[in-house]
Amino acid sequence: MRSKIITSQDFVQFESYLQEEEKSKATIEKYVRDIHAFFRFMGWEDCRVKNLKIQRMTYCPEDKELSKSEYMRLLEAAKEQPQLELILQTICGTGIRVSELSYFTVEAVRTGEIHIFCKNKNRTILIPGKLRKMLLNFAKRNKISEGILFRTKNGKPLNRSNIWSRMKKLCMAAKVNPKKVFPHNLRKLFAKTFYNMEKDIAKLADSRL
Repeated sequence: MRSKIITSQDFVQFESYLQEEEKSKATIEKYVRDIHAFFRFMGWEDCRVKNLKIQRMTYCPEDKELSKSEYMRLLEAAKEQPQLELILQTICGTGIRVSELSYFTVEAVRTGEIHIFCKNKNRTILIPGKLRKMLLNFAKRNKISEGILFRTKNGKPLNRSNIWSRMKKLCMAAKVNPKKVFPHNLRKLFAKTFYNMEKDIAKLADSRL
């Protein structure tokens, strides 16, 4: 079996994979530290990259970020898939994780607030008025009077990997690099847009807690 030297590019790809899996920044950093600790334990110093500064970058390099114009092209490409189009708008409009879509019930959308309970923490997501109207219209058109809004034909919550796969399939029609299209990048676009409007990182943190 041919041996392989672990390079900084491998770590970048691993980090991107973890982001696509919606892992938190703290979890990603822990995974990277654990890998290096294991290499030291095994004595594989020659396999371990020395410089990890790239792992601590707050944002992706510009060529890996999703721009607003690319996002708009994805929406246009998703016109024939109303559910997927609305999922894109919901993630980008609120900054939620894909796993949190299951908290979007008809009842919660009507109140304009989504209350998320995860890992002993409570978060409240405020739904912008325009998005709230779109969500309720979607529910009405699809005869969803209660319960989870984003569901399969069998009424079960949509699977995260399925959503990601459907997003990837939009790339060719939208002329967007597939490497840029995953749920975490939509959350980043929300954060970037919010900060550009508010110029206040504290408000951004409050909006996602």
